Amino acid sequence: MTVFEGRFTDAASLKIAVVVGRFNDLVTGKLLSGCLDCLGRHGLDVEPSSKQVDVAWVPGSFEIPLVAQRLARSGSYNVVITLGAVIRGDTPHFDVVVAEVSKGVAAVARDTGVPVIFGVLTTDNLQQALERAGIKSNLGWSYALQALEMGSLLRGLPL
Repeated sequence: MTVFEGRFTDAASLKIAVVVGRFNDLVTGKLLSGCLDCLGRHGLDVEPSSKQVDVAWVPGSFEIPLVAQRLARSGSYNVVITLGAVIRGDTPHFDVVVAEVSKGVAAVARDTGVPVIFGVLTTDNLQQALERAGIKSNLGWSYALQALEMGSLLRGLPL
């Protein structure tokens, strides 16, 4: 029996793109910070001059799938991480954005064969979003770990 698993120790040579929604940047900026901290602590170059990690800012979460698709199709990245924050309001806008961004990100991964990590927070209020972006824990760190594991795993899978 062959067992395939991604390993965090095999990930230092991965090339990663991060797509970040600017809307709710109080939250997404913290997610990005946690993400980059994790990647750096696992051996990736996250300096501003890095050729290993690229960051693309988009206006909001709704725009994430299009840019993630372009980056994944480029053949330049082993993994794409998406970071966003959609906070429920008084209108159905939340439901529309959440449905479209989640379907869009999943479609990018399926269509390109490149792992795309879904790091878009969907919360009822700003307090919940801030708790997930650093007050209690920073899920940006977790999304980076998922990226490292998936990048390593896909390298080990047969074609």
